[in-house]
Amino acid sequence: MTKPLEGIRILDLSIALTGPYAATLLADQGAEVIKVERPGIGDIARWIGVSVSGMSALYVMCNRGKRSIAIDIRSPEGSAIVKELAARTDVILENYRPGVMDRLGLGYEAVREVNPEVVYASLTGFGSDGPYRDRSAYDTVIQAYAGLAMNQADPADGIPVFLRQTAADKITALYASQAITAALFARVVGKGGQHVELAMMDAVASFLWADAAGNEVLLESDHSQNSSFVAGFRPIRFSDGWGIVTPTSVSDFTGMCKALGVEGWDDPRMATLEDRNNNRDVSAALVDMCYARAANMTMAEATSRFEAQRVPFGMVLSADELTRDPHAIAVGLFEERVHHVVGRIRFPRHPTQFRGTPVRATDASPALGEHTDEILTELGMNDRIADLRDSGVVA
Repeated sequence: MTKPLEGIRILDLSIALTGPYAATLLADQGAEVIKVERPGIGDIARWIGVSVSGMSALYVMCNRGKRSIAIDIRSPEGSAIVKELAARTDVILENYRPGVMDRLGLGYEAVREVNPEVVYASLTGFGSDGPYRDRSAYDTVIQAYAGLAMNQADPADGIPVFLRQTAADKITALYASQAITAALFARVVGKGGQHVELAMMDAVASFLWADAAGNEVLLESDHSQNSSFVAGFRPIRFSDGWGIVTPTSVSDFTGMCKALGVEGWDDPRMATLEDRNNNRDVSAALVDMCYARAANMTMAEATSRFEAQRVPFGMVLSADELTRDPHAIAVGLFEERVHHVVGRIRFPRHPTQFRGTPVRATDASPALGEHTDEILTELGMNDRIADLRDSGVVA
C-alpha cells in the first residue's frame, strides 16, 4: 500500500525545529523531502543539544527521511539551483524572517513564476505585518508573548514558567503540517497553488485559547474561576514517586476517594460537579485528605486501587521510563534503528495510524550534503558538479 502523501515533493529550506519538524511529519506520511542546507555549517539544529559524531538528537528527530543538498543560496548560482528545484516541487517550506527569501530571489512571487501550482509555506515568529514583524523570534520569546509562560505560572506567586522544551516551535510545526496538507487538498480540487503564512505567535495563541483563556473568551464571565480549567490540578506524591488523578465526573471523584480510603464522598454537597464547584471548601478538604493518604501508598498499590475504581489517572514517567513501560512496549510506541552516522537510535513511531495507507517513521536523517551529487545529477547538472563545488556554491 502507498502512504497518504506518496508522490508529493517538498523542498525544505527551513532551519532549526519548526519547519524541519513539520517537513519530517509529512515525510513520514510519504512525501519526498529535499533539505537545502548551508555548506560547511548546515542547519543550526545539527549543533544543538545532545550529539554523537557531530549530529544532534534534535537534528536526527526533525530531519528523518530527507535528502540533503548543501547549497550557498546567497550566491546567484546557488539561488538558481534552488529555483530549478522549486520548479519541480509541490511544496516549499521556509522559516526565515519576512523579506529574506524575496531578497534571495526565492520568495513566493519569484517561485510562482516558474511553478504556479506551488504550495509555498512561510513560517515566521510574528507574521509578515505589524510592528513586531522583524523581531527575532525564538521559542521562549513566543512562549512569553503568546501567553504560554504566564499560563504555566503558579497562582501563588505569579512567576512565569517556561516549558523545558521548545513547545512554541513544535506547536507551530503541527499547525504547519496540517495547513500544508489543506493547501494541497485545495489544489487537488482545482483551487491552485497558494502562499500559506503561519506565525508562531498565531499558532501558540490558537493552541492556548482552546482551553486556557476562559475569561478572555467569555467577556461577560464573573472571573470567579481561573481562565484555565485545569489550573488547580497538582501531582500526587506517593511513597515512591508521583502521579496525577483527574476527577472530572462524579464517578471519578467518588472513585478517587474510595481508592484512597477517604470518607465523605457521599456528602450531598458532592452529589454533582456543580455541587462540588459550589462547595469548594468541602471538596478541597476531601482532595487534601486523598493526597495525604496517597503519600503512604506505593505507585503499584495506588495503580491497582485506581484501576479497580476506574479512576482516570497517570503515573509520572520520565522519557526513559516511558520506553520501558509495558503498555508502550505492547503497542510498539518506539522504534529502534541503526543510523549511518550516530549509530543506534530510538524514537516514537509516527503518531497517527493510517489503516488504509499505513505509514512508518522515515529513514535516517542525512549527513550534510549527503545527496548533493545525486540531486544535481537529477537536475541534469552532473557535468557542472566539480566546478560548482570548487567555487563553493555546493558542498
